[in-house]
Amino acid sequence: MRQSFEETADPSFGPLHAPLIRRAMTEQALDGFLVPHEDEHQNEYLPAANDRLAWATGFTGSAGAAVILKDKAAIFVDGRYAIQVRDQVDTELFEVRDLVDGGVAAYIREAARPGWVIGYDPRLMSPQALEKAAAAATKAGAVLKAVESNPLDLAWGAERPPQPAAPVVPHPLEYAGEDSASKRARVGEALREEGGEAALITAPASIAWLFNVRGGDVIRSPLPLGQAILQADGSARLFLDPRKVSPDLRAWLGNEVRLETPDELQGALSELAGRHVLVDPAQSSAWFQESLKSAGAEIVLGEDPCALPKARKNPVEIAGARRAHERDGVALARFLHWVDAEAQRTFPDELQVVIALEGFREDTGALKDLSFDTIAGATSNGAICHYRPTRRLNRRTEPGSLLLVDSGAQYLDGTTDVTRTLAMGAPTAEMAARFTLVLKGHLALARVRFPAGTPGSALDALARASLWAAGLDYDHGTGHGVGSYLGVHEGPQRISKVPNAVALRPGMIVSNEPGYYKAGAYGIRIENLQVVTEAEPIPGGERPMLGFETLTLAPIDRRLVVVSMLSEEERAQLDAYHSRVLEIIRPKVPAEVATWLADACAPI
Repeated sequence: MRQSFEETADPSFGPLHAPLIRRAMTEQALDGFLVPHEDEHQNEYLPAANDRLAWATGFTGSAGAAVILKDKAAIFVDGRYAIQVRDQVDTELFEVRDLVDGGVAAYIREAARPGWVIGYDPRLMSPQALEKAAAAATKAGAVLKAVESNPLDLAWGAERPPQPAAPVVPHPLEYAGEDSASKRARVGEALREEGGEAALITAPASIAWLFNVRGGDVIRSPLPLGQAILQADGSARLFLDPRKVSPDLRAWLGNEVRLETPDELQGALSELAGRHVLVDPAQSSAWFQESLKSAGAEIVLGEDPCALPKARKNPVEIAGARRAHERDGVALARFLHWVDAEAQRTFPDELQVVIALEGFREDTGALKDLSFDTIAGATSNGAICHYRPTRRLNRRTEPGSLLLVDSGAQYLDGTTDVTRTLAMGAPTAEMAARFTLVLKGHLALARVRFPAGTPGSALDALARASLWAAGLDYDHGTGHGVGSYLGVHEGPQRISKVPNAVALRPGMIVSNEPGYYKAGAYGIRIENLQVVTEAEPIPGGERPMLGFETLTLAPIDRRLVVVSMLSEEERAQLDAYHSRVLEIIRPKVPAEVATWLADACAPI
């Protein structure tokens, strides 16, 4: 069931829980314990029952970790959460450290003492993270020890929410575009070509895609929690909580998919003895590899075989994405009209902004859920990249400030994600100039053509070049993949400074979201989603070229654009985008919104 903003606006920080965790550690003779953000399914967004890092520390970001030692503790976050973590976490109890620069391993080397035993839950730790932590512990003279009972879970006790058990439901072909048998056959064939006899599938999004099902175990993502074993012949064993299974689901899956319970997973892994089993170390915890090794299976490390075909949307999914963005564009136009007609007069707080936007999406009649909790950052809160407004942090918009709104929706035919930065009253010259630098990068990435085989990391500098020329930058990636009524963050493709060997391919949907953040003042981000397409041949060109089709349909705040900073090509590009928004959205909105939209989309 979809949860509204009202139900999720404030995380339950509760009392400080570190003393309870230390007590449980002592009972297991542990001198420390590792607390990753990830859960048993390596999810980014977690069910409440699995949000261990938030319960232990108060930090609610989507990436991080903590190390709790018997005499001190540290929490680790990346640059997106540098401000948020200090607001949410008691820094007298947790030292704030950088997740990327050294991270958990560096802290263990520094803080652990010879002879110490540091516990970890093998169902939560990725093999790579565990390997680094173990090496660091060895250098410090300490040891890592797998625990059978997680001391954090024991400390949480009866207060811990129950595990989710939302029904798993069919995702019809009118949205999926390819039946599960076909998907399983072609993934199985690819697996066989790589020398694999079976593949362990643990990523919930891959399970949803492969079997054409959706669930509700994870807020903001229609994911079913479970595991699967795919055979090279296309048959499969799917492990789901029986509470999630209906007769309709059994009929949908057919005879080639054997439904089993999670309690039967260990035995199923044991049956893979002597077989070559593909495991993605980035998607499955260390527990799976250890179980397969113990069973005598031959582990083949490789990428989840569903990841790339899932990322390449088929024509039905792309058509669905276009419909979803048109529908979302109507809600966005109504919201942006509300900002100009109402909010510019009353200057509402962030929570009022969030509730208003959610209401316009609800009015579409097709909203299944938000795709993530809406980010509405007023004034200095906009400088917190992944800020989430709560009643405790709520800030009112102000004249002469910026409002950054990053939001998205889940519809049966597609997932949306869009960011607009809005001038509340008259912006300063600095705000407008830096907004325009961000816009220039956004436009550059939208219009680029690039040779087939190019990874997203090769395009990242296009979005940053104008900012770099002014001595500015931002500390997050420029683009992430987006699912088809699945997760709003999807791999394996991305556009980022971080090297990535995965080439952008036709059908992939990625975000285009450069930004700029001035701590304590304001934040700027412009985000559209765009799908990779085959570009028209370039006269005289020698190589096949790809490009992008922009899916998002929402005006960009022209009041923040310094026209003199744009080239003629950039002006024409912005005008063409606004003309398209007007053509598609105006016939679908009320008359007063249509009149406003014509002004908002007027030529620059």
